[in-house]
Amino acid sequence: MGAAVFVAMTAFAQTSDAAAPIASGALPATPTPSAPSVSTTGPGTKVGTINIEAAVLGSNEGSRDLEALRKKLEPKQNELKGQNDELQALQKQLQTQQDKLSPEAVASLQKQIETKKKSFDRSVQDAQEDAQNQQKEIFGRILQKMAPVIVKYAQNSGLGMIVDTSNPWPQGPILWADEGKVDITKLVIEAYNTQSGVPAPASGGAAAAPAPTKPAGTTTPKPATPKAATPKPTQAPK
Repeated sequence: MGAAVFVAMTAFAQTSDAAAPIASGALPATPTPSAPSVSTTGPGTKVGTINIEAAVLGSNEGSRDLEALRKKLEPKQNELKGQNDELQALQKQLQTQQDKLSPEAVASLQKQIETKKKSFDRSVQDAQEDAQNQQKEIFGRILQKMAPVIVKYAQNSGLGMIVDTSNPWPQGPILWADEGKVDITKLVIEAYNTQSGVPAPASGGAAAAPAPTKPAGTTTPKPATPKAATPKPTQAPK
């Protein structure tokens, strides 16, 4: 997702003059007193950091849409739970009654468990891919609208570079940063919330899409859930 973010930001930076107008008051002409200071990497070059995933998914719009996605996925979650319960019941039956059943009955029960497990595994994988695709759609749609806000903030604040800290080192590019001094995630969220006009959700936070359950002892991967919408500090390796 980092490469897509970089491409999107580059495109918006190159066409910033033609970007959608920013709502009045959404962005300060200069950093406000509460804004973090930015580091200087060289003469005239200031650097800021942003957790782009936290900014997008932690915005009012992101929180609202993730909650809607969670509710949309609830029926599938309940369906998978039913399949899981049925499979576990069969596994328990085999475990507790194997010594009492005939070889034919044991083989039949094992075959039934195997068939249901394969069906359940496919259902979990399909649900995982569907949830991830829908989350990506939410992320990409909001990022397209947030990117001009980030570029405008960078221009008004004299930033020469903004680095994404969504992934900690070594997966991400930043070994260490003093987030209190360079992170602009919260300020961008506030600016975007003002521009979008979307009110804060009643729950007060982003909801995570439910992860389909799996029976104990299986190797089915769990579907990924949206990351928490809270900026993560960048830390040096131990």
